[in-house]
Amino acid sequence: MRVLTIGGTQFVGRHVVEQAVAAGHDVTVFHRGMSEPEDLPPVEHLHGERDGGIDVLAGRTWDAVVDVCGYAPRIVRLSANALAGSVGRYCFISSESVYAEPYPPVVSEDARLATLGAAQGEWSWYGPLKVLCERVVETVFADRALVVRPGYVVGPLDTTDRFTSWVRRASLGGTMLAPGNGQDVLQFVDGRDLGAFVVGLLEREVSGAFNADGEPLTLGGFLATCARVAGADTEVAWLAEERVRKQHLEELFPMWEGGEFGRVVMDASKARDTGLANRPAEETIADTLAWDRERGLPPLKAGPTPEHEARLLAALR
Repeated sequence: MRVLTIGGTQFVGRHVVEQAVAAGHDVTVFHRGMSEPEDLPPVEHLHGERDGGIDVLAGRTWDAVVDVCGYAPRIVRLSANALAGSVGRYCFISSESVYAEPYPPVVSEDARLATLGAAQGEWSWYGPLKVLCERVVETVFADRALVVRPGYVVGPLDTTDRFTSWVRRASLGGTMLAPGNGQDVLQFVDGRDLGAFVVGLLEREVSGAFNADGEPLTLGGFLATCARVAGADTEVAWLAEERVRKQHLEELFPMWEGGEFGRVVMDASKARDTGLANRPAEETIADTLAWDRERGLPPLKAGPTPEHEARLLAALR
């Protein structure tokens, strides 16, 4: 199979590329040329800007394209129209953020989708714009359109540090701070499993929309597993949700929503029935910890700093 990826040198795109190459497929990566990791598998690189700079793709054909970096419908329309006669299938990597609030207790692929008219607050546009991107792809490619909606994508190579911040802190032992009471739902999908799932769908020429996520855990159970995997003696001090809200600390705790969102489960059974294989959480945690240590434990982009955590813990006593 000949596969084109739009993006593909970082995290999600890179995992798709690595899985496709490992499966024996010929891969072309279209990107801006700002990042070409030396350890990326041998692939063809085409450089250009997807906003008006995709002429380099003209005259070429592929069996499938995977669009891992589409956020604006106008930009996605450019690539979809340009590739309509050149690729067999268009896979758009969307997001579970496409679903409209309030969520039902279990969110499946037929749940109501978000609209820009209902968007309120910071980042509220992200999900509705992804919905419009999906519609562009579905309009242009019809039954050749494939939409994958991941939840939190985690594991090695994730430089957002959302997941990594929890894994690292739990590995250090002592008393750590966490929001809520430990019972909020937490779901995530390992980027390697997501990549393998996408490649498998393309190999079988599957169309339609799929939630891609892991089995639901509790935040408390997840942190206990992180500590166990690291062999650390870690105790969690829970900061009540009311205090989190009152002190406006929501953004301090990545991957945590609380409230009604803390009880919502994203249903990925359709994906699992169609080939998504989620590795054990313990494996993702161990590999993330090893990757974090290998990169030298840099300052984290997410989670509280040690000093901030210490101040908040002191206030709990």
